[in-house]
Amino acid sequence: MDRKLVKIAAGGALLAGVLGPTVPAFAATGATMPAGGLIKVFVTPKGVSGEHGTILIIGAIGDWGTTLDTNANGTADPNGNYSKVTLQKGTFVVNLTTLNDLSNKVQPTVYPGTCSLVFTVKGPVGISDGTGAYKGISGTLTITETFGAVLPRYASGAHAGQCNMNQNAQPLDQDGVVTGSGHIGFH
Repeated sequence: MDRKLVKIAAGGALLAGVLGPTVPAFAATGATMPAGGLIKVFVTPKGVSGEHGTILIIGAIGDWGTTLDTNANGTADPNGNYSKVTLQKGTFVVNLTTLNDLSNKVQPTVYPGTCSLVFTVKGPVGISDGTGAYKGISGTLTITETFGAVLPRYASGAHAGQCNMNQNAQPLDQDGVVTGSGHIGFH
């Protein structure tokens, strides 16, 4: 089964999976730019029917919001290699190209008796193009994605009762966990 199908169904590429509708940018309320340092991210990928995932960031940034997969031009694209992260205090872009390339090469562990599968991928993502409180942000995070799914069985025909591993098969259910950490700075 194609990793992209499971990942999209489970909630998009890592981050994403990673972003959403514009939240008002961080207002000039006297708050200062973060100092930079270590951050940890927790992402709940988007569901099959939803466009946006959710994200929580702790450490040098303490903020939360949504994620939206995009193409290089910033247009929403469930197969995009970028993710726009929209937080309470601003936005930034996550470059998922390397992580997506790695995840496209991962072979899932398949459990034929239960028609279930799982795969994990770990790789770098870059952060840039910040707005609001995140203007001038840069850095690299190491992200770990784990996705699982339960696949349907063929109801009839020569493969009746066997797991439908066709890349067009719609999983019966799926879920994903995305976490990571790394250092960010501001220039």
